Amino acid sequence: MDLNTGLLLFIPYRAFEQRVFAALATAGYAITPAQARVFQRIAPGGSRTTDLAEQAGVTKQTAGFLVEQLERQGYVQRVPDPADGRARLVRVAARGAEAVAHTSHVVAEIEAEWRAHLGDARMDEMRSALTALREITDPWA
Repeated sequence: MDLNTGLLLFIPYRAFEQRVFAALATAGYAITPAQARVFQRIAPGGSRTTDLAEQAGVTKQTAGFLVEQLERQGYVQRVPDPADGRARLVRVAARGAEAVAHTSHVVAEIEAEWRAHLGDARMDEMRSALTALREITDPWA
């Protein structure tokens, strides 16, 4: 059976994601996939909840709920927006930065396994093709 390209992209992504979440859980970081979809979109200087909602493809209410959960767990903090005193920015807190640092080790491990399986040329080719696809699929790139 020939699988469509979307599914061929999704299957390895899902395996990648499951390993990352398992490693986070083992290290004591309880982050759900829904929370991560909002968390991973926080800009370096912070983001408004409305922007996080749009980028994660969820309602503003859902993003607000997920940000509240992340804040209670110490992964993010809300601070006044210096550009607009009425607004607040969501920023990665110290615990969130620790989780990101832990994740980058796991991501590097997975990518090294994939590179060993595919070989350097095919891995580089795949990354190049996916980067090119991002140009037409990621409006926030």
